[in-house]
Amino acid sequence: MQKYAVIVAGGVGKRMNSDLPKQFMLLLGKPVLYYTIKAFLESFPDLTIILVLPEDHIEKGKELVDAYFDPTRIRFVSGGETRFHSVRNGVSLASDDSIIMVHDGVRCLVTPQLIRYCYDSAAENGSAIPCVPLKDSVRQLSHPGSISLDRTRLRAIQTPQCFHSKLLLPAMNNIEFKEKFTDEATVVESYGIDLHLMEGEDTNIKITTPIDMMLAEQILLQRIKEGVALG
Repeated sequence: MQKYAVIVAGGVGKRMNSDLPKQFMLLLGKPVLYYTIKAFLESFPDLTIILVLPEDHIEKGKELVDAYFDPTRIRFVSGGETRFHSVRNGVSLASDDSIIMVHDGVRCLVTPQLIRYCYDSAAENGSAIPCVPLKDSVRQLSHPGSISLDRTRLRAIQTPQCFHSKLLLPAMNNIEFKEKFTDEATVVESYGIDLHLMEGEDTNIKITTPIDMMLAEQILLQRIKEGVALG
């Protein structure tokens, strides 16, 4: 069965207060996207990456790949108006009989271990959605006031979200976009398919703000200290 990682890196980094998209910002001297790509290439020798980038930054992405990786394992496609449309563009390059892993390009601390775990779980169950328990108290806004929610019954959802192609491709191709589609799990669920949740990693954070960059740097430095190769 073929393996694909659709890495979605279509953001422009507005919350980073930078003109440079966050996926290209430097983290310990290398672009954020470098660490993401490296983790997936190291997870499986036969995995193909489909890198989804803004049209204006595809050449920059190709320069990054040429500098650090085997370009024969990475394909490029332009992003769309929303994440949903970007993922649809990406999965259009995947074959029908495969496991497709969709990942946020700025979740650069994902480990090959988690990627393999997600793949194995999706191969067995059809889908694999990594998640972690919430640590903070949570309230739902209402009118008026707010309502306290039981955090023990809630999970923070991560990526890579992995699916057998026979589940993901029909869902992505046959459902019209809705605002609630913030991830692929929601799309597949809306298509009437049950999801398989699995344990994620606390360090698998999504870089959105400058504080996230600071935290990611400290995690990488700790991994270096522990002897984990970063390339």
